[in-house]
Amino acid sequence: MNNTNPNTPLLEVRNLSKHFGAVRALNDFSMAVRAGEVVALAGDNGAGKTTLIKAISGVFQPTGGEILLGGQPVAFATPQEAREKGIETIYQDLALADNLSIGANIFLGREPMRKAFGFLPVLDRKAMADAARETMKRLDFHVSRMNAPVSNFSGGQRQAVAIGRAVYWDAQILIMDEPTAALGVPEQRKVISLIHQLKAQGRGVIFISHNLQDIFAVSDRIVVLRRGVQAGERKISETNHDEVVRLMVGG
Repeated sequence: MNNTNPNTPLLEVRNLSKHFGAVRALNDFSMAVRAGEVVALAGDNGAGKTTLIKAISGVFQPTGGEILLGGQPVAFATPQEAREKGIETIYQDLALADNLSIGANIFLGREPMRKAFGFLPVLDRKAMADAARETMKRLDFHVSRMNAPVSNFSGGQRQAVAIGRAVYWDAQILIMDEPTAALGVPEQRKVISLIHQLKAQGRGVIFISHNLQDIFAVSDRIVVLRRGVQAGERKISETNHDEVVRLMVGG
């Protein structure tokens, strides 16, 4: 996803629509995400946020409109195809395997193998542990028990593992669905600082949250959805909580 033109967005959605029968879950929606930018998506339940991220990440096929990566039109038949093109979605439930280590979670479904005795394929646990340690170091995240199952970790640490997996596979666009929802305040701060690091690395982040405080702490722009259409877009530096709430409720 190397952009020839630095002004070309990493990701652009143009006039995207998704209809389920007569229900227009998303209608003629457009937005862009640039390198090193966090774009917040806000809107009440049923506003179309989930439909949008599922259309971008290959879960749903759009009814109309187009998705561009680095200025090139793309179409994903599956989430795996989107991942291979550098789009990772981190859902609220994180989709981590609780009984496995950080390394095993980073490589889930893509495990590295080595040959034992020169011929027997076995899991390369050392490669997995090394990659986990290196990735977590890049996120300035220090955990001593690399082999512990992730079920032992706190909510913020588990978020870091999910983000680490995306970073390891070199995701350029991270879609984060309510990443701070179930966390206490110190943990929320940790996740916000992780997002700032992703930004500094030149990745693009789509940040979905009901928490306006978090949105204002981490985002560059906010796009508000209401009943499947774009109700407004603002630079964070040029708006406030009241205006965002008015856009969300249509007041």
